[in-house]
Amino acid sequence: MSGVTLEHVTKSFGSSKGVENVHIEIKQGEFFTFLGPSGCGKTTILRMIAGFYYPTKGRILFMNADMTYVPPHKRNTGMVFQNYALFPHMTVFENIAFGLQVRKLTKAQIKEKVEQTQRLLRLDGFGNRRMDQLSGGQQQRVALARALVIEPSILLLDEPLSNLDAKLREETRIEIKRLQLELGITTIYVTHDQAEAMSMSDRIMVMQNGEVQQIGIPEDIYNRPSTPFVASFIGETNVWEGEVVQINGEEATVQVEPDLLVIGYRDYASNSEGIKVGAKVSLCIRPEAVQIVNDQQRARDINPEQRHVYEPNQWHGQISLSEFTGASVTYVCKVGDKQTLRVLSIHAGNPIKQRKEMVTLVIPKANVYFISKREPD
Repeated sequence: MSGVTLEHVTKSFGSSKGVENVHIEIKQGEFFTFLGPSGCGKTTILRMIAGFYYPTKGRILFMNADMTYVPPHKRNTGMVFQNYALFPHMTVFENIAFGLQVRKLTKAQIKEKVEQTQRLLRLDGFGNRRMDQLSGGQQQRVALARALVIEPSILLLDEPLSNLDAKLREETRIEIKRLQLELGITTIYVTHDQAEAMSMSDRIMVMQNGEVQQIGIPEDIYNRPSTPFVASFIGETNVWEGEVVQINGEEATVQVEPDLLVIGYRDYASNSEGIKVGAKVSLCIRPEAVQIVNDQQRARDINPEQRHVYEPNQWHGQISLSEFTGASVTYVCKVGDKQTLRVLSIHAGNPIKQRKEMVTLVIPKANVYFISKREPD
């Protein structure tokens, strides 16, 4: 059942459009993320769901009930803002209790609910502390507690981890996901951070310039990007341009610089309906899909049992740059006169390849995807 539905929603600010024709159905109990760069419209959509903005066109529904013009305090949503929006003159208890006091619960009811939520957020013993006595992570948990204590049907989170350091961000995103699973609450999350979106979400909506680029589960967003923007925004990728020169029913062959690139039928068929010989195409090759071996080895010997998979796509390359990050090494390889290829290699104690070292690069044909096309002239 749909928890939140946006029906062809557009939001204009004067002569400029913040969001254009957004149509989505968010399932009840789903963790759904709006992902995109700053200014793409993701927070605008969240604020329309919360009731802070009304759409210029379209409708917003909660559980099939029209909420388009319902004021915020009647929507039963809890929201965590980017800056937490906590009251500095209040204690932790008073901040968490604020929404319950507005709803005119009794003191006994407020005390019971606040203490229960403090336990849920691991804030026991913090009730009398002021905001300036808390760390950033503790303030973030207070903001979450204030949003959850009113028992909302929908939880809205606007860049809640952006003010935390890297280690605390990782810990807190695990905590948020734990809470969401434990409570089963419909959660809509806004972020520009791909790692947050990929690790926490049931589904992701990628946005650019106020428009939806792609909606899907994290695996599909990463492995089947539908546009060059999605391919480049989600993780690292190599985007190559080429022209389809052959389709034989099982695989497509694309002319790229420096040579032919063969794409497996499975991925060609699923991503490239309507592709024709002569079409100009963009291709996505993830760095971790590329295998790199010493130039003295034959690339076909990497996996003899799957020789037919690897043999079509192999080139000589030269290491031009290496980036060691501990668990892995990213190499930038020059291929041919103009092309470069980023390669992600797991570091298992092997020597790091050196600049100008010659290698053989192997790209499995099942790991190359069409992401856009232009019909032949």
